[in-house]
Amino acid sequence: MGLSLFALASGFLMSLIPLSLPAFNIGTHLAPWLASSFYFGLLIGATSIEAIVAKIGHRMAFIAFLLLLLLTVIIMPAFPDANLWLAARFVAGFAVAGVFVVVESWLLMANSAKQRAKRLGLYMTSLYGGTATGQLAVGPLGTEGWLPFLVVAALLLLACLPPLLISKGQPAKQARHGISLSAVKDISRPAIMGCLVSGLVLGPIYGLLPLTLQMQAKTEAEIGVIMALVIVGGMLIQPLVSYLSSRLGKKWLMAMFSLLGVAALGIILTSQQAQLQAGAYMIVGASAFALYPIAISLACDNSAPSKIVSITQLMLFSYSVGSVAGPILVEFMPKDSNALLHYLLICLITTSLYMMIKSYRTRQSKPILPSI
Repeated sequence: MGLSLFALASGFLMSLIPLSLPAFNIGTHLAPWLASSFYFGLLIGATSIEAIVAKIGHRMAFIAFLLLLLLTVIIMPAFPDANLWLAARFVAGFAVAGVFVVVESWLLMANSAKQRAKRLGLYMTSLYGGTATGQLAVGPLGTEGWLPFLVVAALLLLACLPPLLISKGQPAKQARHGISLSAVKDISRPAIMGCLVSGLVLGPIYGLLPLTLQMQAKTEAEIGVIMALVIVGGMLIQPLVSYLSSRLGKKWLMAMFSLLGVAALGIILTSQQAQLQAGAYMIVGASAFALYPIAISLACDNSAPSKIVSITQLMLFSYSVGSVAGPILVEFMPKDSNALLHYLLICLITTSLYMMIKSYRTRQSKPILPSI
């Protein structure tokens, strides 16, 4: 319940921040830097959250990070200054990193890869379902003034209630087992790359797609619906990801989902039909949101439960590096209304090729057992 309310607030805030800039007399050129500042906070948080979770436990850490995020939401409309907004988004990124590490490590403390895949599927469905629903608030609540920010703050406050009222079910505090440099070398490179690319793709989608749609003369209501469709696509694909990731090669799966995204982007760039574009945006969401759970599941394969928090941090760190770089890299694309879409196309084509090569090499390296 707390995660779903957090997702609702995050979904609304995702589109609210870039679209509310003109109302607070802040230039829209700040949007990619706000996105990168948020993900830089996520990156810093990914490197330091483990100690906090180990000290105060999963439940209290979850509450503390939600309250920290709530504080940044209140500060932004109260002090509409570009530098302060950049700082607030950095702190918000740190807080969100805490929420992700707490929830993901909590769920991944399972005894088998199948259980982890099932838990991740439920987690992603809940997260993306709430985020998609939050997008729809852009139309009725608008993006100007205090009201939308107060709604986000209220949702975050409500998200604190379930862990406050229910203390059972959290994992026991465990001794910290960090990952040494030699152990990092043993973590699957495609898993790290999958999380990195997930950030490179999702960072710009979260931070810049609303502005891209605004440049294409879409209304606020239309922007909210399209953003919701992207995230609904990510939500609907999670049960399939959960089912396939325990049965098929994870590298091959990431290659196939990347190619699916390439095909959908091709439709968006070439078609003028609104219904066809809407369906294609859903498929782009399915492709983009499939990469992270597959990659993190691949990283956790054959890992001891005591290492899960550290591995989760490393994966979140990889995701954060991509998310920081993504919005800035889009700025180097040719300046037109399709710059973001062209950037996503390049990312997904490159990823599909990389994962196919790695999948092929893995199959080639497996010993062929003699028949009896």
